[in-house]
Amino acid sequence: MLAAALAAAPASAQTLPLSVSANHRYLEAGGKPFFWMGDTAWLLLSRLNREETERYLTTRKRQGFNVVQVMVLHTNKMTSRYDAPALVDGDPGRPRTTPGKDPAKAGEYDYWDHLDWVIERAQAHGMYLALVPAWGDLAMERQLNEKNAPVYGRFMAERYGKAPNVIWLNGGDTRSEMRNAVWDALGTTIKRIAPRQLMTFHPIGRTTSSWQWHQAPWLDFNMFQSGHRSYAQEGANAIGEDNWRYVEQDLARTPPKPTIDGEPSYENIPHGLHEKDQPRWQAADVRRYGWWAVMAGAFGHTYGENHVMQFFLTGADTANFEPNLHWDKAIEAPGANQMRHLRALIESRPMLERVPDQALIADNGVRYDRVLASRGKSYAFAYTYTGRPFTMKLGAISGPQVKAQWYSPRDGGFVAVGTFANRGEQRFDPPGETRAGNDWVLVLDDIGNGASIVR
Repeated sequence: MLAAALAAAPASAQTLPLSVSANHRYLEAGGKPFFWMGDTAWLLLSRLNREETERYLTTRKRQGFNVVQVMVLHTNKMTSRYDAPALVDGDPGRPRTTPGKDPAKAGEYDYWDHLDWVIERAQAHGMYLALVPAWGDLAMERQLNEKNAPVYGRFMAERYGKAPNVIWLNGGDTRSEMRNAVWDALGTTIKRIAPRQLMTFHPIGRTTSSWQWHQAPWLDFNMFQSGHRSYAQEGANAIGEDNWRYVEQDLARTPPKPTIDGEPSYENIPHGLHEKDQPRWQAADVRRYGWWAVMAGAFGHTYGENHVMQFFLTGADTANFEPNLHWDKAIEAPGANQMRHLRALIESRPMLERVPDQALIADNGVRYDRVLASRGKSYAFAYTYTGRPFTMKLGAISGPQVKAQWYSPRDGGFVAVGTFANRGEQRFDPPGETRAGNDWVLVLDDIGNGASIVR
């Protein structure tokens, strides 16, 4: 019954091919602005069956996500939930396909038939799949090497290079400077065969693709992994939790390319990942990472949840990072349901004209007291994580008067502030007490522009 229902579902017109905008800062889908609201579902192909995959996609679609980041090969022993191996003898240059079987029947479809199906189902939900062809360990252990990388890349590109909802994440949580010839061969091969699909590089924690690959012909946009460590764990001279700094660094490079935080701290994962006695990152933390990055100029954001990214089952012997909750319960984590409010606000105003502008904040702070601001021609946003009062410099957007509102990243609601002359400086005091997690976005609009927030 499930198979028949899924087969009958039509493909969505929303998954139009993606491209980089003319200003080289954002993405477009079919020529219209596209806000990337991603989720990390790294082990989806090996941990979920088709019914569970459908449940996952349906839930994330409802929550406002439109991109899913998935590993194709986590190891060279990768199998699907149906015990279908991805490779012959663990060789990425020899994908295991089974021509002649019926890919619609359980037990007969191979690993690649299953990935075909996942791509089709994602498209039916209007969602894009950002595929990591091979995790970094495969190259580090030389299972993926200079000889078989072009062969594997050709297989992937020929099979999936025409899918309108496929994006490529070359690399895979690995050091950009290690095995660079392998990653360059893989990226070059896929891009040559599938030139219209976008590609980036997913680097190791607290690094960005731009540090090595910014000039690579196959890299269309940058991705950084701000990682899972706290200020205290990083030390005084490290970027630490200030993921907005990566955005600033990437956007300062030439030629200009879009950038995104493809792996910030996950909800419900211990600070530092492997330190079990550390506190866990919560909804307020994941909101802060998203809003900081986007206000700094990122074209979107990727969220992650500890149990969902590994699809943890209680009692499983594959547990990592101290999981304690079944994935299909964790998928409703508060932070996951709050990400939609970030997307809603950004999409409610002209997206492609938005630029970061820290000069709007007259009295900025550091770390959690930092206020991140950006603006378009007739609107401006300023995000405060702690809800501390701050002073805005007016006059940077159009109109003699501006309307001010507070927007809640927690529930998408508004609190009216008032109307002000669009000149000089104005002090704004968010609702509630000043404390971590009492985050608000100040929204200023040219009063003659008639903008309204889309819920």
